[in-house]
Amino acid sequence: MVFMSLTSSLARLGRLSFPSTTNKQTKRSEVNYCPGYPTGENDMSLEKIRVELTSDIKRRNNREVIRMKMEKTFAYRRQEVVRNTPMIHEVQERWPALFEVQEINAEFKRITTIPLQSRFLSQLDILSDKLTGDGDRDEDVDVGRECLLKGLCIYLNEDPSNLVREIVEEDESQIQRAVEETIVGILVVKRHILDHPDIVIVLEGQQVSLELDNVALAAALLFGLIYALNLDYPKELKYTFEVLQKIIIELEGTTMSKKCQALKNRLHD
Repeated sequence: MVFMSLTSSLARLGRLSFPSTTNKQTKRSEVNYCPGYPTGENDMSLEKIRVELTSDIKRRNNREVIRMKMEKTFAYRRQEVVRNTPMIHEVQERWPALFEVQEINAEFKRITTIPLQSRFLSQLDILSDKLTGDGDRDEDVDVGRECLLKGLCIYLNEDPSNLVREIVEEDESQIQRAVEETIVGILVVKRHILDHPDIVIVLEGQQVSLELDNVALAAALLFGLIYALNLDYPKELKYTFEVLQKIIIELEGTTMSKKCQALKNRLHD
């Protein structure tokens, strides 16, 4: 099943239009939604660092330099994303480091103060224990987390294939077509039925991650990218992402939809 048709992608993503002045209204309990520039910095000085970053990312053993410069340009990048609502490919060109695993985690923590990957995966495990009543996991942990994510979609009456689409395809042109047809989601691609799959995150028909180890990690990073890029949750998965936000990540859990509240009540029974 194709996640959403490409022709209706922008309308369904529900991107917001912002005025030229900085808008500090949070969308999903972001602590640092659109902060001001560091003291002594301006557009020119921060743009200079941004340009340096596009070269820094091509060098090996440069992680600390990238981390420091991404930290310093956070407000500049955030105002650009919030105010200008650029297309995904534009952000990839201007901020390639933002799509690395370390920087998705770092950006989410800058925005929310919460560690993304560790919180997401550990809370999935806690949720699994509460739902199954079994703290012993004989099955593969990654498989169990993936099944739980798909089960959440089903419980919330949403199609799990809108979150994780699996294809077996040898033809690279067909794989590329699947990427282009995917607006928000995780693509699991096997070249042959017995092959280890390639797991990638796709936004607006663009592959935005390298191959990842498992679906749960991809889901965590997809959630982080939605925050980092100031995207709305896809309508087809609005309840699933609400649960990820308010129950898994525990961001703003006081106001919930009836479906989300019902799940939370069940977990506390």
